[in-house]
Amino acid sequence: MGIQCRMGFFFDIGRQAVASDHHHGVEVVCIGAMHFTLRGGKLYEGHASIIGAMKKTPSAPSPAAVAAPAKSTGKGKKVNKAWLHDHINDPYVKLATREGYRARAAYKLKEIDETFGLVKPGQLVVDLGCTPGAWSQYLRRRMSPQGAAVGDLNGTIIGLDLLPMDPIEGVHFIQGDFREAEVLAQLEAALAGRQADLVVSDMAPNLSGISSADAARIEYLVELAIEFSQNHMKPEGALVAKVFHGGSYNDVVNHFKAAFHSVKPYKPKASRDRSSETFLVGLGLK
Repeated sequence: MGIQCRMGFFFDIGRQAVASDHHHGVEVVCIGAMHFTLRGGKLYEGHASIIGAMKKTPSAPSPAAVAAPAKSTGKGKKVNKAWLHDHINDPYVKLATREGYRARAAYKLKEIDETFGLVKPGQLVVDLGCTPGAWSQYLRRRMSPQGAAVGDLNGTIIGLDLLPMDPIEGVHFIQGDFREAEVLAQLEAALAGRQADLVVSDMAPNLSGISSADAARIEYLVELAIEFSQNHMKPEGALVAKVFHGGSYNDVVNHFKAAFHSVKPYKPKASRDRSSETFLVGLGLK
């Protein structure tokens, strides 16, 4: 890729799967993660790890954190409690619990799919950074025919991530860096000579708070997703990738425009207002 950087990744330390998935009808190969990190007194939520064997670099404390007196710890606890209160009362969190999704992120992909009509039964879909599994859950339910018997297959979902994921019934997962020969061989075996109809990527870096470094990390992940799509997706296929508004946003959009005939930015209602995340939908490879 011509870029060298160290990346962190997200893993779940805050919650377990809220319910098991009893929907069947599609083969799933999947892996991923979720994590809550405290940076400078603010709690960030993200899920999905990077695809690549990157080392996690400790984040430097913010100037405010260094200058703050010891009593700021109590303030941080108040921030945590406020965030947890908002999270518990979040309507999408409650909906995910009722409907058996592992994370509220399922509704982001659902809204994107309903807007652009991307997911169809019988497709081959690749889910990059798929932990904790909510996107793969949605894809499997969407691709399963109404009233299908257990074991009926109507499509394939291949999920990739560095980290393990709690099993989902009917899910076969690949863990590791797909650029490594052994993992690539597993991926190619799962593809069985086919190309994907759709690639979705909820990958996100562990932000350090250093804008230049974070911009490079975000851009790097998007380049990985685009390069993967160019190598493993049908020309008429589509890529959905999470991006962030900030120093690298215009460069990321330009990468998309260089690779796809049509590029559509979209921020789902399920994405929190205070979050800088948005999603780019690339349609038709050039």
